[in-house]
Amino acid sequence: MKALQSYFTKGELLLWLISVTVIIVSFVAFDRENYLVLTASLIGVTSLIFNAKGNPIGQLLMVIFSIMYGYISFGFAYYGEMITYVGMTGPMALFALIAWLRHPFKGRHSEVEVNHISRIEILLMFVAAGVVTWVFYYILSYFSTANIVPSTISVTTSFLGVYLTFRRSEYYALGYAANDIVLIVLWILASMEDISYVSMIACFVIFLVNDMYGFISWRRMKLRQAGTNLPLSECS
Repeated sequence: MKALQSYFTKGELLLWLISVTVIIVSFVAFDRENYLVLTASLIGVTSLIFNAKGNPIGQLLMVIFSIMYGYISFGFAYYGEMITYVGMTGPMALFALIAWLRHPFKGRHSEVEVNHISRIEILLMFVAAGVVTWVFYYILSYFSTANIVPSTISVTTSFLGVYLTFRRSEYYALGYAANDIVLIVLWILASMEDISYVSMIACFVIFLVNDMYGFISWRRMKLRQAGTNLPLSECS
């Protein structure tokens, strides 16, 4: 515990504690039965606070979360979420874990070296995202996926998030933040049929807050690694 207290800032610990509290309270208020949802949510939010520090442990936890979340999505016929997280997000988190371990900042495996990707690569990434989205739309249609439009959009945002994570770009957090917004919509629709899924809404609202902090943290980390003390607002 002392090691964690020295590793995370007081603000980060407070963010994690608030996140955990909100998840538990929403579970007690709206679910009280599906402990898999509770466990997955707690693992997921813990992975995000480690990711915000550029720590590979976050990617290991994301692999575990992806498997659990895929199973939860299967229960509500969100086959797009199941396929995306089990077939793409989970494996890509594993590849990202390897990539992060292979690119530590100054040999410290607790912090990955932030990468810069070119405009050409960004363009190719969006082209690839378009192709993946087009293919998945027909796959999801075949399986009669519930709420297919937001489910398909979720594939796009998930792809952007996992790709940028693998490439060690600070913009990974914005990709996942966009995905969080889509997932909030998806689980609002699900909760209209089963109120217990309100706990999933709370989970992804918390994820959204944590991903936005992750982006801020990585921008600061990028500046520090570059050896500059410019304020975050001046980083373009």
